[in-house]
Amino acid sequence: MAQFFTVHPDNPQTRLLKQAVALLNQGKVLAVPTDSSYALVCHLDDKNAADQLRRIREVDDKHHLTLLCRDLSELANYARVDNRQFRAIKQATPGPFTFILEATKEVPRRVSHPQRKTIGLRVPEHKVLQELLSLHGAPLLAATLIMPTEDDPLNDPQEIRERLEHQLGAVIDAGACTLQATTVIDMTDEPAQVLRLGQGDPALLGL
Repeated sequence: MAQFFTVHPDNPQTRLLKQAVALLNQGKVLAVPTDSSYALVCHLDDKNAADQLRRIREVDDKHHLTLLCRDLSELANYARVDNRQFRAIKQATPGPFTFILEATKEVPRRVSHPQRKTIGLRVPEHKVLQELLSLHGAPLLAATLIMPTEDDPLNDPQEIRERLEHQLGAVIDAGACTLQATTVIDMTDEPAQVLRLGQGDPALLGL
């Protein structure tokens, strides 16, 4: 059964987030709040956890998963970013944007797109998630918490627990998030393309 951590959205209790990090290190998938919607996250280097995340979402290896990074310097370790791309991304981070970029060798091949060798990367603004990333000390593999056959992300932590209590290690409850997913920008081509319009305003990147 999934554990349930109720934390303050602006000043989260470190002891609870440390327990959540311990679960991530044990290979568990967690539901966490973000600045767009709730998301599923797991340890980047744990194949079984990544497979479980995909099973919950019912997506295959061609579905872009996202790396949640603490800041732009960490993002640059996992994606090839030229000066033009970096300046554009800097205008919109942290925030509700996911950027599709060419993956570096730091990204396990099994989590990048099998044909394109690309990865989605994001620097979230949510304080709880930022603190979780800081305590974890590395990016987390993530996917928006949208259930199969549904269009909108799950937003109620209690409902998430009830529906997924046997598939998750824990739910971090920091209150409701928005019901909008991130805006997805493909930056592998010039000009960049908006693949999904969500909460983030593409005008911040001149799109």
